[in-house]
Amino acid sequence: MDDANAKSVKAVLLGESGVGKTCIIARFINNTFENNIMSTTGASYAGKTLAIEEFGGKSIKFEIWDTAGQEKYRALTKIFYKDAQVAILVYDITRKESFEELKNYWYNQIKQCASPNIVIGIAANKCDLYDNEQVSEDEARAFADKIGAVFNLTSAQTNTGIEDLFKGVGCKVLDPNYNIDGGSKKDNNIKLNAKNDDSKKKKKKCC
Repeated sequence: MDDANAKSVKAVLLGESGVGKTCIIARFINNTFENNIMSTTGASYAGKTLAIEEFGGKSIKFEIWDTAGQEKYRALTKIFYKDAQVAILVYDITRKESFEELKNYWYNQIKQCASPNIVIGIAANKCDLYDNEQVSEDEARAFADKIGAVFNLTSAQTNTGIEDLFKGVGCKVLDPNYNIDGGSKKDNNIKLNAKNDDSKKKKKKCC
């Protein structure tokens, strides 16, 4: 894909440590998954150009910053909000506290430190473990609707919803009024039911 005519967009992924930010990026960039990936320290960068079919194949080059979720790195993470056009907030559907921190800390940091025009996405991650969920989809969608965020169920392990999430925020960058539907458990029924083939997957701390 020709990057020369692509619109460059700085995107940051935010959320608690262990929610799967790095795994989401690895799946999006390289279509790979590692279950025991190391936690990010500080921040790391990756890039990918994506065609947005909804806008005639117009290309967006996502310049993606993967930030550390640990509290000791939070002051450093604020640096990466500057000039960001997209912020993707990630939580683990099996960890209620990761969603509460998303609402009470990470979203507030965006409001305080980022551009008021920033496009926000929410990744309800590890949706392949939905039998163990502690945050209902309805609750998360209600929050996303309240703040005007693009919402998607995602799983790096089963490659569910990740490219759709980036396409969704890309559409919002190109047209802030574009209406996005991020899918639901019903829409993703085939992939989500893959857990029935291996009950051990429900116990993994996968991303």
